Amino acid sequence: MRSIQLLDGAERPANMDAFERLLWWLFAGSVGARSRTSILFTLRAQPLNAQQLAEQLKLDYTTVRHHLSVLEKNRILITEGEKYGKVYFVTEVMEAHWATLEAILEKTSMSQRRQGR
Repeated sequence: MRSIQLLDGAERPANMDAFERLLWWLFAGSVGARSRTSILFTLRAQPLNAQQLAEQLKLDYTTVRHHLSVLEKNRILITEGEKYGKVYFVTEVMEAHWATLEAILEKTSMSQRRQGR
C-alpha cells in the first residue's frame, strides 16, 4: 500500500475517503494541527463560544477564531447563535469519524503532545 509523508514525518495511507483525507490534513498535515486538535477536544467535552475557548485554552482570540473558521468550513464544527455569542459544537459527521481521528492522532506525535508526554 502506498503512503504519503506528512510534515511531522508521519505517513498516511494513499487510498482513503475524502473526509479521512481532510482529517489527515487538518489534524496531522498542517502547521495549525495542534491548536485545532485542542479546540476540537475541548468543544467535544463542552460547547463554548470563541472567547470562552480562547480563555480556557490560553490561546490568542484571533488565533482561535481562525481555527474555528477553518473547522466550520470543513464540516467539523457547527454553530448556534449570533455574532460573538456564537457557540460551537462538533458535527455529527465528525462524531461519526471520531475513531478515525483518534487513529490519525495515534499515528502522529499529536496524541503524545495532547496527553502531555
